[in-house]
Amino acid sequence: MDQRYDAVAETIRIEGTRILATLIRTVGDVQLAEDAVQEATLAALGAWPVTGVPPEPRAWLTVTARRKAIDIIRRERARAGKERDGSELIELTTTKELEADDVVQDDLLRLIFTCCHPALSPPTRVALALRTLCGLSSAQIAGVLLTTEVATTKRLTRARQKIAAARIPYRVPAEAELPDRLPAVCAVIHSLYTAGHAPVEGEAAYDVDVCAEAIRLGELLHSLLPDQPMPSAVLALLLLTEARRPARLDEHGEVVTLDLQDRGRWDAELIARGVALLNDSLQRSNRQADAYQLQAAIAAEHDRVPSYAATDWREIQRLYGLLIEIAPSPAAQLGQVVATAETGDITSALAQLDAVPRSPRWHAVRGELLARQGGYAEAVAELDEALESAPANHPERAHRERRRTLFRRHAAEQSRAAEHPPTG
Repeated sequence: MDQRYDAVAETIRIEGTRILATLIRTVGDVQLAEDAVQEATLAALGAWPVTGVPPEPRAWLTVTARRKAIDIIRRERARAGKERDGSELIELTTTKELEADDVVQDDLLRLIFTCCHPALSPPTRVALALRTLCGLSSAQIAGVLLTTEVATTKRLTRARQKIAAARIPYRVPAEAELPDRLPAVCAVIHSLYTAGHAPVEGEAAYDVDVCAEAIRLGELLHSLLPDQPMPSAVLALLLLTEARRPARLDEHGEVVTLDLQDRGRWDAELIARGVALLNDSLQRSNRQADAYQLQAAIAAEHDRVPSYAATDWREIQRLYGLLIEIAPSPAAQLGQVVATAETGDITSALAQLDAVPRSPRWHAVRGELLARQGGYAEAVAELDEALESAPANHPERAHRERRRTLFRRHAAEQSRAAEHPPTG
């Protein structure tokens, strides 16, 4: 039963976002569509482990979700004392045909642009997209946005209400509207990938499903706007980062740092395509490189050298400097600190670190830098701080605990050597 249940859950995960996108087009209401898809999912989880997954699961779920939508409409209208039987949806519930892939893809693009409407604030766009496009929980979204679960739930509710009240159209905008909408769409797709690349909860160091969905949406956006430099740069960044995933964990599921990764396990095809997309994006730009192009360029510097020792850290340091100028963020600042340290200038790296907001990663980076200077006791204290709020059972936590143990051992050796200095 467990294996059958897992197969059902996997099928629903794959099809869920596509069905939601199609249903929003049908009913014109994000909340109604989400509620109907959730009820259809519960129905599938109850039936499929017994009857088996149907030959066309997307069609089954879509028809069931539409029927659930009719039931919800009828219940709400009955409570309000109004007559409406949902007859406009009846015909749709009897169809047996699976929507063509091009129609489904168009629905997904519509959903992306609806989530990224200018009437919504930037954090709300990201929250709504993380919820509707990937099904992330309010707790997961709160982790990405550095806020609380309660605040995230309220934000999502207000967003759905605003879309309905303002009658925000469910469509890909006209060409003249794209420049205002495109940065938000790109930010959402990048945020989706980031949420999967570094999950804030759970026991996995990487959420393959979320990252795959982000890449798929990046491909869709690039196919819609192949001549626009920004979607090309975003897709390049995602592919160049994804190419290293096979080497991020060892056979025991433990984190492998970049300097120790087996580069033979990196995906050469993804790297080649990512570099080509980046070059195309840069050629199409008629201004200063944007943040995605710079991040992709940094990833390319890592990906196209044969070894860690061959990395051009001064170029990476320069690229981070440019990124901080146009899109300052703690992540970019920490990247520059690491690049500075890798050039051999630990003192300057520590000075740069003082200007970065503190976070668990800040303490982990400072611990590593202090250890390079031989300050192992101080390094242990920094790792203690880094572990204070680290998720339990997460591979990244286990990696930091191993580093702390190593530094603690070195600190003990230093202490013994100080107590018993060599004689003669």
